[in-house]
Amino acid sequence: MAFKLSDIDETQAPLLDHLIELRTRLLRAFAALMVAFFACFYFAQDILAFLVQPLLDAGQNKLIYTKLYGQFFVELKVALWAAFFIAFPVIANQLWAFIAPGLYAREKKAFLPFLLATPVLFIAGGALAYYVVMPTAFHFFLGFQGTQGGVEIEALPNSEDYLSLVMQFILAFGLAFLLPVLLLLLNTAGIVSRKSLVSARRYMIVVAFVIAAVATPPDVISQLMLAGPLILLFEGALLVMYFTERKAAQDKAAAESAVQAGEDAAPPA
Repeated sequence: MAFKLSDIDETQAPLLDHLIELRTRLLRAFAALMVAFFACFYFAQDILAFLVQPLLDAGQNKLIYTKLYGQFFVELKVALWAAFFIAFPVIANQLWAFIAPGLYAREKKAFLPFLLATPVLFIAGGALAYYVVMPTAFHFFLGFQGTQGGVEIEALPNSEDYLSLVMQFILAFGLAFLLPVLLLLLNTAGIVSRKSLVSARRYMIVVAFVIAAVATPPDVISQLMLAGPLILLFEGALLVMYFTERKAAQDKAAAESAVQAGEDAAPPA
């Protein structure tokens, strides 16, 4: 017996529609990533020149690679890394286009600010890492060069290791700066409250230093430069929650007053 599409149960049809829609969105996001990748690979050396500027500012003007194909893979990684950032608006747009139809207007209004704040905060964290933390850390690391015990010690960083270190710095600071978005989303969803976060402030400070110790190289300077902003961002999220809760309470009180006024003004039956 031949199988017909009309035989599909009506409850399965929406699922198939969602899967087809998801496939379309993923293909568009992947296409944007590939176009950005080939463009970035063409300019990979220029992008790499931008990434090594903090090292140049620290006084080191030489990178080496020990494998014949090493630098080729470095440029591939640079191109893919840069392509993701360039294609992120398209990827985020496709993600939003997929989930937005399933949200109510109130939910869209609540979720959209978080979607817009995510790239802004990530770029802010990456910029702090690039312009402040990396030059400072590289100055510290390169300060160990010189003559020690009659032996000349010179830093000859590997290009692959350097790229990994740069990506570690930028990703660590960029993702860490998304902490307010995560906390505010959890608060909006009713999973955590401002009161519970305030009572757990001492533990959050410890967590900030643990995250800094894991996400950055093992030097005190980098860890303090990440832990400090994390604590400030946590306090900033608490401040936003305070004003949000106060406004919600005022709106609720105004609505209750309007209802009460309407009941008082209504003529007796």
